[in-house]
Amino acid sequence: MPPIDLHGKRATVMGLGRFGGGLGAARYLASQGAQVLVTDLSPPEKLAEPLAEIEPLVKAGRITTRLGEHRAEDFTNTDLIVANPAVPHPWDNPYLLAAKTAGVPITTEIQLQIERLPSRDHIIGITGSVGKSTTTAMIAHALRGAGHAVLLGGNIGGSLLEREVPADAWVVLELSSFMLHWLGTAPQPWSPAVAVCTNIAPNHLDWHGSMEHYTASKQHLVRHQHSGDRAVLGPTLADWASLTPARCTVISEPVTASLTVPGAHNRLNAAVAIETAIATDPSLDRQQLLASLLSFPGLEHRLALCHRSSAGPQARLFFNDSKCTTPEATLTAVASLAEASGSPAHIHLIAGGYDKKADLTPISRLAQGLAGLYCIGDTGPAIAEAAGNAPAVHRCGTLDAAVRSAIDRMRPGDVLLLSPGCASWDQFINYEHRGDAFVRLVKDLAR
Repeated sequence: MPPIDLHGKRATVMGLGRFGGGLGAARYLASQGAQVLVTDLSPPEKLAEPLAEIEPLVKAGRITTRLGEHRAEDFTNTDLIVANPAVPHPWDNPYLLAAKTAGVPITTEIQLQIERLPSRDHIIGITGSVGKSTTTAMIAHALRGAGHAVLLGGNIGGSLLEREVPADAWVVLELSSFMLHWLGTAPQPWSPAVAVCTNIAPNHLDWHGSMEHYTASKQHLVRHQHSGDRAVLGPTLADWASLTPARCTVISEPVTASLTVPGAHNRLNAAVAIETAIATDPSLDRQQLLASLLSFPGLEHRLALCHRSSAGPQARLFFNDSKCTTPEATLTAVASLAEASGSPAHIHLIAGGYDKKADLTPISRLAQGLAGLYCIGDTGPAIAEAAGNAPAVHRCGTLDAAVRSAIDRMRPGDVLLLSPGCASWDQFINYEHRGDAFVRLVKDLAR
């Protein structure tokens, strides 16, 4: 994919996003001498933070904005469209269809990044329904511990368009199903030299429309690999080996060491990270890589211990797992915290949020064994309804009410876990906003 010459080109960025999904692309395009138009269906008052980031470029006349609407002429009377990968149903979006009919090239920020990286051979792409962020960070941690230069990008670490990428650095990209749909359906489909997929479970079905489309989008990670590439696959994905000419390794067992981050799933993520590091550099030693991962601190908003009421075994513990946006991830989080005692009877779970059309009954079924299930957000009533008359179920509506209700009921040694199993967009800007609100509430109320 040769890079597009941007100097003097008219470029439309579709979707600034409430938390800046198009920021990196807009700033990069302006820095390359393009005439940039940013258009978003949200009104200015809902885009205050990302607009503040580009305000100097707007004042300088290098970026113009069209907010609260899209106009067809902005997609046909231009030289390039850079679409936010999360634009719903891009295959039948009328503005993108108009651009396609007019012969205007359509790309995404992640594709622009990949086109401009020094070497495809130094790109590791990671996806999965559960655990991809932690696995991405573990891979970077292991490679850095082994002395390699590493840059994070994609869904984690920020836009690489605005950073200098050394030729010898490994670029570790967390890739969403949205990104992979675009990369796999581009005129020149793309897969990374080292592909990693942790697992597949229903997610983002509101966007994809079906589990088949979601899975097919994820599979673009390996479908377009080259002979001599590597693929590292989670234990349920052995059949993906038939989709790629790459040499595949299927991870079957977690590491046995005790990590800082809790849960068998994180020990499996560590095994994936070690195998991926060896795929990039076969001279690396497995035991040294494992020793490096023993110091991996985990990621904020991903089953992170955010507060402890006191020292000792009777302390009440509070875990922020706001990044959890699938029912499977919620079940994994509960199982991880129940691992030591063998029972979730001491766990108070806050779940619910924006409806991505996933089946939430697995969360409802947890109610029989939990100390409490506190249902919030748009999906809260459905989770509570499916749980029946379980005495542990509490219909709270808001995160504030859920935290207050749970803390009132917690006993010494209990755990409060925010692991929503749903996206945050019904009540929060993003999962970070939701997680930060949870941490503030816990620290204010749990003293």
